[in-house]
Amino acid sequence: MRGTTYASTRRGGLRRIDLRAVVLNDLPLKAAALAIAVLAFVAVAESTPPQVTATFRVPVERPADVPAGYVLRGTLGEVTVSLRGPQPQIAKLVPADLHPVPDLKQADLSRNDVQDVAVRVPLSDGAIIAQTDPLTVPVRIEQVVSRSLTAQVRFANDPPSGFQAGAPSLSTSEIRITGAQSLVASVAAVFATLRFGDTPIDISASADAVPVDAAGNSVDGVQADPPTVTVNVPVLSTTSTRTVPVLWSLKGAVASGYWISRVTTDPIAVQLQGTPDRLAAVDRVDTAPIDVTGLNANRSFRVALLLPDGISLLQPTDATVGVTVIPLSGTRPFPVVAVQLTGLGAGLIGETDPATVNVVVTGPAATLVALGPTDIGASVDASGKAAGTYAADVVLRLPPGVTVVSLQPIRVTLTIRSK
Repeated sequence: MRGTTYASTRRGGLRRIDLRAVVLNDLPLKAAALAIAVLAFVAVAESTPPQVTATFRVPVERPADVPAGYVLRGTLGEVTVSLRGPQPQIAKLVPADLHPVPDLKQADLSRNDVQDVAVRVPLSDGAIIAQTDPLTVPVRIEQVVSRSLTAQVRFANDPPSGFQAGAPSLSTSEIRITGAQSLVASVAAVFATLRFGDTPIDISASADAVPVDAAGNSVDGVQADPPTVTVNVPVLSTTSTRTVPVLWSLKGAVASGYWISRVTTDPIAVQLQGTPDRLAAVDRVDTAPIDVTGLNANRSFRVALLLPDGISLLQPTDATVGVTVIPLSGTRPFPVVAVQLTGLGAGLIGETDPATVNVVVTGPAATLVALGPTDIGASVDASGKAAGTYAADVVLRLPPGVTVVSLQPIRVTLTIRSK
């Protein structure tokens, strides 16, 4: 029959099931439940906003969590930020809401070079997922270090004609610079730059303490402490100055066996100031006498300059005098040096012809004088040789600081016999 099916029973028989009755039984109630389920699905679907994607090109910002004692160098560039999330929240975002920063927790602080670090985009809405392209940016994190340098004065222009700058004085001579390790290492000097006016008046001005590299270019990113110094520079007339050489003055005798090979002065010349008549009588400046008694090694001396009455230095300074001493050298003959046999085998005896050699050595005179007869040795190696006659080279033994000038003969005849 139509709408009828059969099911087996435990006893192996069949019983009839009326499908039509199953479907139609409580039909209104079932239809209502189905309608409610459909309406609930539609309501949920309409209440959930669609997921959308948006992209923005924004600059990478410097993070606020740079570890203490370190600095982040260089520019970080831009990244493309891709956002995915509910359409209403995405629609409210503008580039100014996005702040991508490098994740410095991943950085290796022991490195001093450029390294790639992942970029993160902090968002307050957890429903939005952000991803950057590229995923990383190159950063350079360096340790902050400090060192001290002596401030120097330089001038941006020349003084008025007929005048020159005197010795400048500064409110502080030591400047402490602080910054990234590589930048601080590149600083060669700290300059305070001044400019002369049109009239020849002394300068008293405050100037910035500017760190510069070896080429004289300003090094940005390095702080100077103090940042400014006060500089006073007298402006002097050139008509009352004169440049003269500095001459050294020595007294005493160096150690026996040594002689002075060179003497230098720094500076080699100085500028003097005084009245024209007094300056006209000065053609040199001597150093204070330097005692070199017993000197047997190079040495530098810091000494004063001896100035005539009424004369002064334009830039006050002492002189550094360098004295170079070297040992006196000579030669000494050793005409009869016995030739010794080494390495002679058991049961063998040997002799050389000739039995002695003539040696001439050179070296410092003091060393040569102290040499004894046994300080110079000559030998012939008989190792591995059986009875017979051989031509053998002579080997010399010399003390330190002594070298051979001649050896006669350099080869002898070695005769080995059995005992």
